[in-house]
Amino acid sequence: MTTQDNLKEAFAGESQANRKYLAFADKAEQEGYKQVARLFRAAADAETVHAKNHLRVMGGVGKTMDNLKSAISGETAEFKDMYPKFIEQAKKEKVSDAIILSFDVANQVEKIHAGLYQKALDSLGKNKETDYYVCQICGNTLENGAPDRCPICNAPKEMFKKVD
Repeated sequence: MTTQDNLKEAFAGESQANRKYLAFADKAEQEGYKQVARLFRAAADAETVHAKNHLRVMGGVGKTMDNLKSAISGETAEFKDMYPKFIEQAKKEKVSDAIILSFDVANQVEKIHAGLYQKALDSLGKNKETDYYVCQICGNTLENGAPDRCPICNAPKEMFKKVD
């Protein structure tokens, strides 16, 4: 393994730890353990610092135009290749419907993300202001407002969070 491989692995690990600790914080909060939730959020923030440092030193952040192209490529690979394979494998293994749904919903949203990134790339430098709303059930990401019901998971409007 090279140092570059180690940086990629460290970036992935730190990124996953961030997300996991935020989920742990939500659970601790639900169970009434506010101090534990705060600790998990603090550790998650530290993991983000580590992940950003690793990404920066391995040259993973470029100019915005290049970052948008990278994001389009990544999201497109996920919805065209990765998630369809995951769904197919899950069906072959006859796993729970919840697992298949998790993959399917992510697949649908990754396609939306690729389109939003392409739109941002096409209008880069035009300073058009757009609000984004994310469904907290499925991750569906929409511009300029939340619908009455999420078109992917049917969640009500109040499940959408405006992103600042």
